[in-house]
Amino acid sequence: MRTIKVDAINSTNDFARNLYEGNSNFKPVCVSAREQTAGRGQRGSGWNAIAGQNLTFSILYPKIEVAVDHQFLLSAAVSIAVKHALEIFSIPKLSVKWPNDIMSGSFKIGGILIENILNHNKINATIIGMGLNINQTEFKQLPQAASLKMITGRHFQLDEVLNIIIQKIENELKAINPENEAQILENYAENMFRRNKVSTFLLPDNSYLTGIIRGVTTNGRLNVEIENSVFKTFDLKELKLVY
Repeated sequence: MRTIKVDAINSTNDFARNLYEGNSNFKPVCVSAREQTAGRGQRGSGWNAIAGQNLTFSILYPKIEVAVDHQFLLSAAVSIAVKHALEIFSIPKLSVKWPNDIMSGSFKIGGILIENILNHNKINATIIGMGLNINQTEFKQLPQAASLKMITGRHFQLDEVLNIIIQKIENELKAINPENEAQILENYAENMFRRNKVSTFLLPDNSYLTGIIRGVTTNGRLNVEIENSVFKTFDLKELKLVY
């Protein structure tokens, strides 16, 4: 996969979208920025990282045969691909916090934001944005954030980590097909942060819910057991995992 390296831009996802505009026939490309000044995360949050110490990149990928109402398959596949890539570097206690934060133990080390470009109920292109904390050692006012260096004590070569992640993601995307959708979701569920543990969730009305994460639905809703054998599903705007 071709990689475009830039110094400082607002958002690698926006840069990738601009590459797509007016170009329906393209090969996969990765845009990697030394500094991202307006990176975005889930729930509209920002992604702040010290320039040159972390990975901020986006992959623009052409048509994938995934139904629009099953778009979460892409998030599941990419999340597991990143986890497999980091396992090569012996990062401990890796998991995926729903929907697609990358965790090491109880610390967040990365986040993924996927934006699909749709046309006539089909996915024309996928933009996979990723922020991964690599060598940064201080995260002010973010006590639950950490980096690979903080966790392992080792310094990492950014290009080496990036190349392996790109390879794993591309392999996973190529392998997606209607026959293995259930297996992808099962793999994702098996690697979910706090799966099968009693957890506390914050609801939109600022009340709390206690339940046990059991998995996800095909459209990415979180499946929570709230009482003995009583299950309820939630989307991203309906609850937030507190721990």
